[in-house]
Amino acid sequence: MSVTRTGESSADTEPDPRRWWGLVIIALAQLMVVLDATIVNIALPSAQEDLGISDGDRQWVITAYTLAFGGLLLLGGRIADRVGRKRTFVIGLIGFAVASALGGAATGSAMLFGARALQGAFAAVLAPSALSLLTTTFTDPKERGKAFGIYGALAGSGAAIGFIVGGLLTEYLDWRWCLYVNVPIAVVAVLGALALLHDRPGHADVRLDVPGAVLGCGGLVAIVYGFSEAEPRGWTDPLVLGLFAGGIVLLTVFVWWQTKARVPLLPLHIIKERNRAGCFLTMGLAIIGMFGLFLFMTYYLQVILGYSPLRTGLAFLPLTLAIIIGSTQISARLMSRVPPRMLMVPGMLLAAGGMVILTQMTVDSSYTGEILPALLLMGLGMGLTFMPVFSTATAGVAPQDAGVTSATVNTSQQVGGSIGTALLNTIATTSSTAYLSAHLTGPARRSQVAAEATVHGYTVAIWWAAGIMLLAGLVAGLMVTTGPPRHAPAAAVPESVG
Repeated sequence: MSVTRTGESSADTEPDPRRWWGLVIIALAQLMVVLDATIVNIALPSAQEDLGISDGDRQWVITAYTLAFGGLLLLGGRIADRVGRKRTFVIGLIGFAVASALGGAATGSAMLFGARALQGAFAAVLAPSALSLLTTTFTDPKERGKAFGIYGALAGSGAAIGFIVGGLLTEYLDWRWCLYVNVPIAVVAVLGALALLHDRPGHADVRLDVPGAVLGCGGLVAIVYGFSEAEPRGWTDPLVLGLFAGGIVLLTVFVWWQTKARVPLLPLHIIKERNRAGCFLTMGLAIIGMFGLFLFMTYYLQVILGYSPLRTGLAFLPLTLAIIIGSTQISARLMSRVPPRMLMVPGMLLAAGGMVILTQMTVDSSYTGEILPALLLMGLGMGLTFMPVFSTATAGVAPQDAGVTSATVNTSQQVGGSIGTALLNTIATTSSTAYLSAHLTGPARRSQVAAEATVHGYTVAIWWAAGIMLLAGLVAGLMVTTGPPRHAPAAAVPESVG
């Protein structure tokens, strides 16, 4: 999420008497955006069955959203500056609601994937506008701190709320309501924004790096599409290799273009600083593993163990609570006393340990004996890591770079989620197919062997995820070499990791 003009103060000398109601509207919009990360996860098995989506293609329900969101987030912040924050906030809300309605009414997989991409594109406009409006609505430092605290709490709890709401809607109504639910929320937010929020006009002189956005998004889409096609075609298929090569070329040209653009989408000096680059890379790698976990555990709990959607949502709550405890009760207390990597490296080791426990899953594993301990370790590890990543990445940046730096951290989250979901889903489905071919000797045990093959695929992919978590820890240990912060870090509000 982009923070534009973080230090900007309002032109008005008197604070808006309705500013706290304005916070309600901004927070409502933020909640709608972060809910969509987990609410759709819970609904995915039902949506896949209803629309006949293949195992190889199901990841597009997640990645279409995260790719558009992450790929356009930096551009969205610039658009908010150019057009005006309130105007882009309202446009983002309306677009998000329309995209949600299209997704809810989807008659096939292509329509659902397209609607999810449209949701991500409008979320990329909405999220930076919301945070910018927050900074301009609250000018008193004490009030602003309280407002950011409320806003950040919603970002952190959005995953938990999404799991529960997704379970309730899928179980008692229909999976489509996990998308339709955004429409009434957006209507209330639009009416409230028009009545309560104020903003100065946009700056017509702000330049938009559209070629940069096209190159960056195009490269990411090509790589993710290559992972998707590797499942049915094989890793050495010419199309798959061509997509990977094309994606790398586009991203290389994107980096070159950022050195030539008058107003680059991503100023390269932001990522040249060693500690900051280490934080971006650590976050991206950590989220690769975590998004894969959400996908596999949703299917494991619902399809293999037979959990209802609501029970599945509740089963994820310990993970979210562990993230909050690790972040607010452990990491926040130690961050001023120890170097960031002394939190990030143990955090990644804990998360990898949780992943290794999950590799022992079978078709009849116990939730309390095997799944729950792994989720708690994962949550504590991620919680230990997130706080120092955001603090270190945004520390010591020039005021004019505060927004793009915060947005880059969140972009690394969304890009990591896109690549992780696509890559690990392909590994899982390929491994499942190979296991089924090797172990299916007759029709009598087909259902049992099919379930075992599915779980085998999940465990192979989770082994990869554990390795990626360890790589994240290695990156943090080698690249993030700064000492403890000498002063309170600037506020940076993350997207929900769920």
